[in-house]
Amino acid sequence: MVAAAAMAGTPTVRVQEAPFDLAAETAALTAGGRTDIGGVASFVGLCRGDDGLAAMVLEHYPAMTERAIARIAAEAMARWPALTGCTVVHRVGRIHPGEPIVLVLTASPHRAAALESCAFLIDWLKTRAPFWKREEFADPARGARWVEAREEDDSAAARWGDTDMHAAPAAARPAAAGTIRNEGAAARQATAASARRGGAAARRGDADAPGGSHAAAARPVRAGR
Repeated sequence: MVAAAAMAGTPTVRVQEAPFDLAAETAALTAGGRTDIGGVASFVGLCRGDDGLAAMVLEHYPAMTERAIARIAAEAMARWPALTGCTVVHRVGRIHPGEPIVLVLTASPHRAAALESCAFLIDWLKTRAPFWKREEFADPARGARWVEAREEDDSAAARWGDTDMHAAPAAARPAAAGTIRNEGAAARQATAASARRGGAAARRGDADAPGGSHAAAARPVRAGR
């Protein structure tokens, strides 16, 4: 059952395998006899079935993904102080054509803040959210392929300027379905080893070594929708 947010203005963020109900989520956002909401903007992303697609498989690192989405939802609330509510629900697992993938709801006294913040959130989800998507095709000869973000999605995200959109946690893309836990452990071990090497290099004054002042953090591979 969908529960209303603990208080007005508290973002609701969930990552789940089960489908969501747009009407139930909207009712939860506006529950309690609230009279401060003048409009609710919504975006529902669906899985397309073009090009012979049989299914889309979404993978993620639990907890890390929720924290990343919660941070950007909080940023939306800060950018648009008029917002009185925000809900983001993103599905993972195997999703078939026609099924919903993502829901964004924003509420405010007037339409502008709701519409703009909803667009801001979906632009971030399409380009920076730490999900990995693999397309599976009806034709076995085509196999499967990982989905990358499109240039037009990056251009849409760039209109918002400086944002936590560019600060998603680093993580390696899983090599195949079912390997996500092993990949997560390997990524953590690699990060720890890099930090140890970086500390030694810093003591030697080597700024270009891992962990030095010029080291660049890896970004997760982005997945388009």
